[in-house]
Amino acid sequence: MNNFIGTYECKIDDKGRLKLPSSLAKQMENFGGDAFVVKRSVFQPCLEVYPMDAWEKLMMKINRLNRFQKKNADFIRSFTAGLKTVEPDTVGRLQISKDLTLYAGLSKEVVITSAGELFEIWDKAAYEKVIMTTEADFANLAEEVMGDISFDEEI
Repeated sequence: MNNFIGTYECKIDDKGRLKLPSSLAKQMENFGGDAFVVKRSVFQPCLEVYPMDAWEKLMMKINRLNRFQKKNADFIRSFTAGLKTVEPDTVGRLQISKDLTLYAGLSKEVVITSAGELFEIWDKAAYEKVIMTTEADFANLAEEVMGDISFDEEI
């Protein structure tokens, strides 16, 4: 399983073209194929970019939901709202649609940060605000999320 690594500061132009850092573009090649899915994040004002294989695995799980239950149909509709497929152009840029740019509040200064098998695209000011937690807050979160996991088990 491939994972993205790194956090990058870059710029997006007025037409929504995001110049990818060369090290990120190189990592993207490891995911096979050129197509990626860009979507709105569920919990934060940012965009998530999935390699097609990871996206298809996620959608296999979502497609198992019973669409005859209203909450499931509502979730699927909201989760997939605004989805776009993108491919890097010949000079290493991703075209981010206007609706997704507005959703994430992207201005000129952007941060791209790895999140396992996907990466996130943030407005720089919003990203800096979100990651500004105290050491104690992060320590408590880490303990709550990871404290009960046995790392002796094989994944």
